[in-house]
Amino acid sequence: MNSLVKFVQDEFVTTKDFPEFGAGDTITVYYEIKEGSKTRTQFFKGVVLQRKGSGSSETFTIRKMSGTVGVERIFPINLPALQKVEVNKKGKVRRARIYYFRGLTGKKARIKEVRR
Repeated sequence: MNSLVKFVQDEFVTTKDFPEFGAGDTITVYYEIKEGSKTRTQFFKGVVLQRKGSGSSETFTIRKMSGTVGVERIFPINLPALQKVEVNKKGKVRRARIYYFRGLTGKKARIKEVRR
Protein backbone atom coordinates (compact mmCIF):
# COMPACT_ATOMS: atom_id res chain seq x y z
CA MET A 1 0.00 0.00 0.00
CA ASN A 2 2.83 2.40 0.86
CA SER A 3 4.49 1.84 -2.48
CA LEU A 4 1.24 2.67 -4.27
CA VAL A 5 0.91 5.98 -2.41
CA LYS A 6 4.56 6.80 -3.12
CA PHE A 7 4.08 6.00 -6.81
CA VAL A 8 1.06 8.31 -7.10
CA GLN A 9 2.91 11.12 -5.30
CA ASP A 10 5.95 10.78 -7.56
CA GLU A 11 3.97 10.61 -10.80
CA PHE A 12 1.02 12.94 -10.41
CA VAL A 13 1.84 15.51 -7.74
CA THR A 14 3.81 18.44 -9.13
CA THR A 15 6.64 19.60 -6.91
CA LYS A 16 8.11 23.07 -6.88
CA ASP A 17 11.84 23.68 -6.90
CA PHE A 18 12.80 25.42 -3.68
CA PRO A 19 16.36 25.92 -2.45
CA GLU A 20 17.77 23.55 0.14
CA PHE A 21 17.11 24.66 3.71
CA GLY A 22 16.92 23.05 7.11
CA ALA A 23 16.56 23.74 10.80
CA GLY A 24 18.36 26.88 11.94
CA ASP A 25 18.22 28.62 8.57
CA THR A 26 16.62 32.04 8.27
CA ILE A 27 14.29 32.08 5.27
CA THR A 28 11.68 34.30 3.69
CA VAL A 29 8.54 32.63 2.37
CA TYR A 30 6.41 34.50 -0.16
CA TYR A 31 2.82 33.27 -0.37
CA GLU A 32 -0.41 34.45 -1.94
CA ILE A 33 -3.38 35.65 0.11
CA LYS A 34 -6.89 35.98 -1.30
CA GLU A 35 -9.03 38.76 0.11
CA GLY A 36 -12.38 38.69 -1.59
CA SER A 37 -11.68 38.89 -5.32
CA LYS A 38 -8.18 40.38 -4.89
CA THR A 39 -4.96 38.48 -4.34
CA ARG A 40 -1.78 39.84 -2.85
CA THR A 41 1.62 38.48 -1.94
CA GLN A 42 2.69 38.45 1.68
CA PHE A 43 6.00 37.31 3.12
CA PHE A 44 6.94 35.57 6.36
CA LYS A 45 10.58 35.82 7.44
CA GLY A 46 11.88 33.74 10.30
CA VAL A 47 13.96 30.81 11.52
CA VAL A 48 13.14 27.27 10.42
CA LEU A 49 12.40 25.13 13.48
CA GLN A 50 11.87 21.87 11.64
CA ARG A 51 11.15 20.04 8.42
CA LYS A 52 8.73 17.18 8.85
CA GLY A 53 7.44 14.42 6.59
CA SER A 54 8.48 13.39 3.11
CA GLY A 55 7.25 13.64 -0.42
CA SER A 56 4.15 15.69 -1.07
CA SER A 57 3.11 15.69 2.58
CA GLU A 58 6.27 17.45 3.78
CA THR A 59 5.88 20.54 5.97
CA PHE A 60 8.19 23.06 7.57
CA THR A 61 7.72 25.30 10.60
CA ILE A 62 8.97 28.88 10.75
CA ARG A 63 9.21 31.07 13.86
CA LYS A 64 9.54 34.84 13.92
CA MET A 65 9.31 37.46 16.61
CA SER A 66 6.53 40.00 16.18
CA GLY A 67 7.43 42.58 18.78
CA THR A 68 7.81 40.54 21.95
CA VAL A 69 5.49 37.74 20.86
CA GLY A 70 6.78 34.68 19.04
CA VAL A 71 4.73 33.67 15.98
CA GLU A 72 5.02 30.24 14.37
CA ARG A 73 3.58 29.16 11.07
CA ILE A 74 3.50 25.75 9.42
CA PHE A 75 3.75 25.63 5.63
CA PRO A 76 3.13 22.53 3.50
CA ILE A 77 5.86 22.27 0.87
CA ASN A 78 3.22 21.68 -1.85
CA LEU A 79 0.96 24.60 -0.90
CA PRO A 80 -0.34 26.07 -4.19
CA ALA A 81 -0.23 29.57 -2.69
CA LEU A 82 3.53 29.28 -2.03
CA GLN A 83 5.32 31.43 -4.58
CA LYS A 84 8.98 31.35 -3.59
CA VAL A 85 11.36 30.65 -0.75
CA GLU A 86 14.55 32.66 -0.20
CA VAL A 87 17.33 31.47 2.09
CA ASN A 88 18.71 34.54 3.88
CA LYS A 89 21.16 32.86 6.28
CA LYS A 90 22.38 29.32 6.79
CA GLY A 91 22.43 28.50 10.49
CA LYS A 92 24.67 26.05 12.33
CA VAL A 93 22.61 23.88 14.70
CA ARG A 94 23.18 20.36 15.94
CA ARG A 95 19.60 19.16 15.82
CA ALA A 96 17.00 18.58 13.12
CA ARG A 97 14.22 20.06 15.26
CA ILE A 98 15.12 23.04 17.40
CA TYR A 99 12.12 23.30 19.70
CA TYR A 100 14.42 24.56 22.47
CA PHE A 101 14.70 27.79 20.47
CA ARG A 102 11.23 28.77 21.70
CA GLY A 103 12.47 29.21 25.25
CA LEU A 104 15.55 31.28 24.46
CA THR A 105 15.67 35.06 24.69
CA GLY A 106 18.29 37.74 24.17
CA LYS A 107 21.79 36.76 23.11
CA LYS A 108 21.10 33.08 23.70
CA ALA A 109 18.53 33.15 20.90
CA ARG A 110 21.19 33.81 18.27
CA ILE A 111 22.15 31.09 15.81
CA LYS A 112 25.68 31.01 14.45
CA GLU A 113 25.85 31.62 10.72
CA VAL A 114 27.64 29.27 8.33
CA ARG A 115 29.65 31.17 5.75
CA ARG A 116 29.21 29.98 2.17
